[in-house]
Amino acid sequence: MAMLPRLKPKDYYNLVIEVSIVRPGPITGGMVHPYLRRRNGEEPVVYPHPSLEPVLKKTLGIPLFHEQVMRLAVVAADYTPGEADQLRRDMAAWRKSGRIERHRERLISRMTAKGIEREFAERVFEQIRGFGEYGFPESHAASFALIAYATAWLKCHRPAAFLCGLLNAQPMGFYSAATLVEDGKRHGLTAAPIDVQRSDWDCTLEPAAGSGEGFAVRMGLRYVKGLGAAPGARIVSARAAAPFASLDDCAARARLDRDLLVRLAESGAFESFGNDRRDALWAALAPLNRDSHLFSQPPAVRFAPLDAFESIDWDYAFTSHSTRGHPLGPLREELARARLPDAATVRAMKHGARVRYAGLVICRQRPGTAKGVVFMTLEDETGFVNLVLWENVFTQYELLAKTQHFLGVTGKLQVQSGVTHLVAEQLWIPEINTEPHETKSRDFH
Repeated sequence: MAMLPRLKPKDYYNLVIEVSIVRPGPITGGMVHPYLRRRNGEEPVVYPHPSLEPVLKKTLGIPLFHEQVMRLAVVAADYTPGEADQLRRDMAAWRKSGRIERHRERLISRMTAKGIEREFAERVFEQIRGFGEYGFPESHAASFALIAYATAWLKCHRPAAFLCGLLNAQPMGFYSAATLVEDGKRHGLTAAPIDVQRSDWDCTLEPAAGSGEGFAVRMGLRYVKGLGAAPGARIVSARAAAPFASLDDCAARARLDRDLLVRLAESGAFESFGNDRRDALWAALAPLNRDSHLFSQPPAVRFAPLDAFESIDWDYAFTSHSTRGHPLGPLREELARARLPDAATVRAMKHGARVRYAGLVICRQRPGTAKGVVFMTLEDETGFVNLVLWENVFTQYELLAKTQHFLGVTGKLQVQSGVTHLVAEQLWIPEINTEPHETKSRDFH
């Protein structure tokens, strides 16, 4: 995501490059920034040796693909077919045996003997080592690029169908259902809550004026924690015969026991009957009476309805997402009083601005090629803030960085080529009166 504004892909092959360039091979070989500078016209396209132009022309003189690196060994270092095949095997096994090291002097000395700069030869060898860990063949990158283009097209032109498909494919990918729903809402989609009168087991599309291509995404019963596919199917089957007349009718015809009714009540799935969640939960907990009706008479005193914060909190507790709002939305006034801006405000700030921000942690990454740097993404109701934690900062605040789901950060904004990062200097626990519900993040420590 950070590379796209810098690379600015204009055609399909640019996407092939995009897929390949953020990989250990090009990164450890120091090939990324030279390629970007050449792509942006900031430095000329030159070749280390005339013999390498046919090998490197399509990537502006910079080796990015597995095949190019192998071809470099043959053309630039005069590897025989047998030596090249041995290099291929050693690349795949270098972590286990270190056999790749025996190629270092052979590759570098042969390249320099041809007049290739030693600095370039050493970078090529480092890239070979990187490819041994995780290298992309061009054909592999091309396949990924096709998927990337197709999914980007769907997200742009069929956003409701795309979101619905992603939600039905969970668990998968990088983002949680909650983040996907929030992103959809920020892009003009309507996400409708779970409802025993309307929800199938999977998420579905239903007509909705003003939403993505005229459809809203109705959340499926699959998102009710602990419901199970079998009772979900009974609900859908019973409703197909005739709409449910009441909560009592739904329970009887779908053969739902008390535990299942409690889960549905807590998730808000009975609200279309006019039952607030607390009232529905009270009814679900009532014993069977002698007339075989599931519930006793409703309580004489109705419970106070959930407020906005409580509704979202219950959603996250019992369905891991909310169509009603983001957990930090109802807290925005309190956050503003604490002088904590939202993500949209942070993204509008200038390079070098000092920032105090608080958001929910949705992912943590520590790539092996990043030399100890940790990347985190924080989210609020307006979008994302991407953090960079240098190794010394991460070490100092490691416990907070690894465990705190609602995190405060103080740092300096870095804005470059349309990409905004907040370089963290301090991490802290936000001091507000109301704690948002704990959310899960996708972590790669």
